[in-house]
Amino acid sequence: MNPLINSLAGRIVSRGHLAVTDHAGQVRHYGDGSGNPVHLRFNTARAERAVALDPALKLGECYMQGEIDMVEGDVFALLELLFTNSGPYATATAPWMRALNRVRLALSQRSLRIGIGRARRNVQHHYDLSGKLYDLFLDEDRQYSCAYYREPEMSLEAAQRAKKEHIAAKLLLDRPGLSVLDIGSGWGGLGLYISRSFDADVTGITLSDEQLAYANRRILPREEHRVRFLLKDFRKLDDRFDRIVSVGMFEHVGKAAFDTYFAQSAKLLKRDGVMVLHAIGRLDVPSWTNPFITKYIFPGGYIPSLSEVIPPIERSGLKIMDVEILRLHYADTLRDWRERFMSRRDEAKALYDEAFCRMWEFYLAASESAFRWQNLMVFQIQLAHDIGAVPLTRDYIADAERQLTAHIQPRRTG
Repeated sequence: MNPLINSLAGRIVSRGHLAVTDHAGQVRHYGDGSGNPVHLRFNTARAERAVALDPALKLGECYMQGEIDMVEGDVFALLELLFTNSGPYATATAPWMRALNRVRLALSQRSLRIGIGRARRNVQHHYDLSGKLYDLFLDEDRQYSCAYYREPEMSLEAAQRAKKEHIAAKLLLDRPGLSVLDIGSGWGGLGLYISRSFDADVTGITLSDEQLAYANRRILPREEHRVRFLLKDFRKLDDRFDRIVSVGMFEHVGKAAFDTYFAQSAKLLKRDGVMVLHAIGRLDVPSWTNPFITKYIFPGGYIPSLSEVIPPIERSGLKIMDVEILRLHYADTLRDWRERFMSRRDEAKALYDEAFCRMWEFYLAASESAFRWQNLMVFQIQLAHDIGAVPLTRDYIADAERQLTAHIQPRRTG
């Protein structure tokens, strides 16, 4: 057994039952033996060394490459055991890990501005994958962002519908004909929902060719004058809008472009307008983004703390009307995605290969774990130029949601 692996496992696992088989077939047990056993096997000495030195990257990478297999339990069970023992610091228990993570934090804080060309390449890396893959685990509307579970037993479809209703309520879509900009419009689900439910004039922008083609196919002939989806960077827009919404896009902007993002949003939003930003964030201080996710899933992504988001909002001249923290909603969303993906894993393998399936399995399991046991959350920030743009109390949000749930057009709030 690699002595660093033995030290790492012994340092982390005090509760539960972890079994580790090394590349030579030697088995070690860790924890107090309680609960269901989780058993992983290293197939190479290289994997043992790599994981011991850099578990944040190499655990997922070696699993993806077949150098680690799960004998009992699955990847999610392994991550649950690790994080419930050590909390958010499972990959920073040794001095060399803390030093490595300090380097990652320093690199993530560098003022590297993500230009338009790089932004498009980053988006295409993930979102131009086959649409058939996303249909294996997303809801029928292809909502690829945190759902809103008003009730714990809601289906994924119902929770994604509730998310759209929740955002629409905050946008104050209180009269027909409002112009709405959807920054990062994805496969078009939110934009089409807003247009169809509120008789709004919607412009959606994306940097993904695949998403653009799919979204445009969804527009019915009678809707062509009210909905349009464009392949365009938000920095290239000149029009002004009554409402702006951005869901799951801000994570791709990059910290150095936060000022640009909010300054441009302020320019695009009319003086009496309302904007809602929905994005992944941290519950604690700024930190580095998981290196496995950055390398294989979302290159260029950065997850900010609110302390990094609020100052550029203030500098833009926009005013914060409301902030809501969605805590476990994304954990439950990712749980549903992971379970759906695993139930149709063979179909994903037919589209790609075993390494891709292992990568995607680890991505979903690690992401759910980060929201359930680490320090990630989703924030929704409501913004405006005019402090009178929204009602004095938050009651209007729940009132509008109740009306939407009952399929009744919300009444004007002003």
